[in-house]
Amino acid sequence: MFVVLLAALATAPVNHARAQAQTLNVVDADIRAFILDISRSTGYTFVIDPRVKGVVSVTSNGPLNRAELFDIFLSTLRANNYVAIPTGSGAYRIEPSTDVARQPSPAGGQFTTQVFRLRSIDAQSAAEILKPLVGPQGQVIANPRGNTIVVADYSDNVRRIRALIVQLDQDRSSTRAVTLRNSSAREIAAVLTSLTALPGADGKPGRGPVSVVAVDGSNTVLLRGEPDAIDRLLPLIADLDLRARSTDDVKVVFLKHANAEQLLPVLQQLMGLPASSAAASDSARPASEAAGATAAVQPAGGVRVSIARYPGANALIISAPPDTQRMLADVITRLDVRREQVLVEAIVVEVSDTAARELGVQFILGGGKGDAPFAVTNYTNTAPNILALAGAIAGENSLPEDSTTLAALREAALSSLLGADGLITGGLGTFDNGTIFGMIVNAVRRDSASRLLSTPSVLTLNNEEAKFVVGQEVPITTGEVLGNANSNPFRTIQRQNVGIQLEVKPQINAGGGITLFLRQEVSSIAGPVAEGSTELIINKRELETTVLVDDGDIVVLGGLLEENERASLEAVPGLSDIPVLGNLFKSRARTGTRTNLMIFIRPRIIRDREDAQEATAPRYDFIRGDPAVVDRSGANALEALVRDYLRTVPPAAPVAAAPVAPAPATPIRTSPLPPPQEGLAGGRQ
Repeated sequence: MFVVLLAALATAPVNHARAQAQTLNVVDADIRAFILDISRSTGYTFVIDPRVKGVVSVTSNGPLNRAELFDIFLSTLRANNYVAIPTGSGAYRIEPSTDVARQPSPAGGQFTTQVFRLRSIDAQSAAEILKPLVGPQGQVIANPRGNTIVVADYSDNVRRIRALIVQLDQDRSSTRAVTLRNSSAREIAAVLTSLTALPGADGKPGRGPVSVVAVDGSNTVLLRGEPDAIDRLLPLIADLDLRARSTDDVKVVFLKHANAEQLLPVLQQLMGLPASSAAASDSARPASEAAGATAAVQPAGGVRVSIARYPGANALIISAPPDTQRMLADVITRLDVRREQVLVEAIVVEVSDTAARELGVQFILGGGKGDAPFAVTNYTNTAPNILALAGAIAGENSLPEDSTTLAALREAALSSLLGADGLITGGLGTFDNGTIFGMIVNAVRRDSASRLLSTPSVLTLNNEEAKFVVGQEVPITTGEVLGNANSNPFRTIQRQNVGIQLEVKPQINAGGGITLFLRQEVSSIAGPVAEGSTELIINKRELETTVLVDDGDIVVLGGLLEENERASLEAVPGLSDIPVLGNLFKSRARTGTRTNLMIFIRPRIIRDREDAQEATAPRYDFIRGDPAVVDRSGANALEALVRDYLRTVPPAAPVAAAPVAPAPATPIRTSPLPPPQEGLAGGRQ
């Protein structure tokens, strides 16, 4: 039959102006030949994709005009998963409908793309509902930011989806406010939210049909949703509120983060009992009663209110009317939250240089029996002391061995020698007649440099004072009594911390800044006050201040730049002025000291477990990498301790997710297919 139809098309004259309506009866015809026949009958030009293959069957029960014939043609293509796409020049491109929605020039007429803006329902939920309703070649894309959805499908299906969206996008919800008399609005809202939550796709509770919001100020619960769903919840709310009125007036509140001992005075003061009197009453009671401190007050209404603390479970026991219980429970809920922590790190840097130069010549000449003149040059800025040495030599010659004076002279000479440094040359002696003579030349140059670098750190809760000490306890004499004739001597001492001390109390502000009440001390032992003395000299650098620092910033708290230079010249008048030879009657000394001290601070807010791990991990790795914690076999002692004794894993900083670049948006254009022209110019049966 199809061959006959082709023969008729070949022999019949094509006169579109006089063509009449035709009846289609095509059975198992090649689709390419069918497209060619429709092109001749309608006058449209078609470009056929090489992937278009197959057979079609079309039968009409009556004559079709040109527009009807074109509509039947488009429906036949659609039934075989093909589509006609206008090319813009009056022609149509016939190709498979697969991925047609992603074409740079979307199909028009029978295949279109439209954007729908939603008002009442969210775009994601609407997209989930509409996806099963589009064809295999169609697409539904949700845009949550603009609350819009994009639908690409055949035009008749898009019209059906549009009508469905109109029905769905209607706000039929209402809002009701329910004021509670006995229950807490926050507790009732939490119960209703859990009760009405629907299961989510990931197994977690999703959003329910009714949104519940608690208003603490008026103890009111706001309900928004479908009127029927709200009406089903109203009796439940009334029943829960009534049951709260009939329950016992004693409530036990278990605290999660706050300390019951610290929270109890606050609640007592809130109810009219000063916290100071409560603390005084605790001190006057036995230990068993003070552990569970209780305070009671009688309001004007005649109802007794009592608050007790049970430290064994960190809980508060409240005996009060329901409205008072509700008020106290709301206060406890707001205060019983996880507190933030602050990691405070201090950096102390001290660099000092000391340089000294000394040069001097000392002479002595004295008669042992007083029959010779006596002359000496002695200076205070040089060592050893020539008089001490000469006195010891004279004593050796003239005093008995058991003389106390000789022992004192020997000790003075020895101390003078021990206090000398640098180059010392010269000599001392006596003539046969007992005359003492000698000369000492001393020359010294000292250069010393020191560097102190310490980084004490401490972690503490917000508004909690912390103290960190690393050093020694050095005994310092505070008193001494010898008694009568040294009969009952005793000495009192006090131990003082010498080392590094850090005391801090942080306060986190609303803007992210941190107010620090801080005291920093670095001390060390300089040595005894004098040779043979038990009294000590302690070097001390102390800073006490209050500063405001932003989270994670490093700021300088204070510093000191000190330069101290001292020069001295001791000489014999007259003789020291002689050119060249005058230097034998001089002693020069010069000392210079330069100190540079800086103290820095860096506070950091630790809000959660991730922040704590991020702050701990690099410090753990720093100590772990120290060669001192690795034994001869190569095993790390710190790792073994964590693994074998603590039976856990080392701290690790959380891995930050790599940023994902957004996919480039594909522009969607809507170009409707022009309606077919009326009138059938020609056709074949």
